[in-house]
Amino acid sequence: MALKTNRQPVEKPPFTIGTLRKAIPAHCFERSALRSSMYLAFDIAVMSLLYVASTYIDPAPVPTWVKYGIMWPLYWFFQGAFGTGVWVCAHECGHQAFSSSQAINDGVGLVFHSLLLVPYYSWKHSHRRHHSNTGCLDKDEVFVPPHRAVAHEGLEWEEWLPIRMGKVLVTLTMGWPLYLMFNVASRPYPRFANHFDPWSPIFSKRERIEVVISDLALVAVLSGLSVLGRTMGWAWLVKTYVVPYLIVNMWLVLITLLQHTHPALPHYFEKDWDWLRGAMATVDRSMGPPFMDNILHHISDTHVLHHLFSTIPHYHAEEASAAIRPILGKYYQSDSRWVGRALWEDWRDCRYVVPDTPEDDSALWFHK
Repeated sequence: MALKTNRQPVEKPPFTIGTLRKAIPAHCFERSALRSSMYLAFDIAVMSLLYVASTYIDPAPVPTWVKYGIMWPLYWFFQGAFGTGVWVCAHECGHQAFSSSQAINDGVGLVFHSLLLVPYYSWKHSHRRHHSNTGCLDKDEVFVPPHRAVAHEGLEWEEWLPIRMGKVLVTLTMGWPLYLMFNVASRPYPRFANHFDPWSPIFSKRERIEVVISDLALVAVLSGLSVLGRTMGWAWLVKTYVVPYLIVNMWLVLITLLQHTHPALPHYFEKDWDWLRGAMATVDRSMGPPFMDNILHHISDTHVLHHLFSTIPHYHAEEASAAIRPILGKYYQSDSRWVGRALWEDWRDCRYVVPDTPEDDSALWFHK
């Protein structure tokens, strides 16, 4: 049967985007290249200190199990977490939220997304379309759920515990590269689509040159990593860069998946969709203790605001989010479950979307 929860209303809201904008203090829309750079510099400084600390792990006079069971995993976790903070800063560049200068935004975003093996311009363009079409089954760009006309009752192979565990593991480890390379979990295109082909149907003709620039930047970074691997040793490269990089990918997929997967969230076909209701069809979630939300620059616990006003920088997001929540009312969704529990339960309960009745498909809801 369909999931029972406090669903988000699907009727036209009694407020407009202008109403919400007026409720937010004006300074929240101010973008400071200096302040944004200070957050980015702090992340880089912490990552540098973590790297220096990691050079003492292998020579440490402790048992091997302590090194690889405690010390290296701690390095990988926090290096990946702060790397995700850098990723968020670069993501804000794509939204023009890092500064008021497009040249600064694109320069900083290109450098730091490329260092994390993200094709900056390519993803900037597809991500903009995600924000323009959130919740639309026909045009959204990421984590678009499969849909059915009628719910199918009974046990299916996707519900088997080993299958579900395997799909979660593959999604968290390979979800990001599969999306970039094969457009997995995105909207269907009439031909093969990926983020590295300038002629991919994802991009317009004028965006092709920027896709090439993104590709060349990635080639430069991969070449540099290859030199480091040959110079410092491939084991060093894996322990120092590759594993934290995989942790960054894990956070990225986990955050994005949980932002848009919740039984209370509606999806719409294009004929019934509008931007405001689609933008609100997301959920705020904490990623754990408060220090984790700080490290991740509040990318998850203020995500509803981010979809409504994506140029607001992260350091104003909490204040701006608090200002609009009373107006959003029942249209605001948040989830206080522990993130691991939320991942498991929502993966189980949100396998596809279906209308409540075949006669009325004006809104579709997650079904287990």
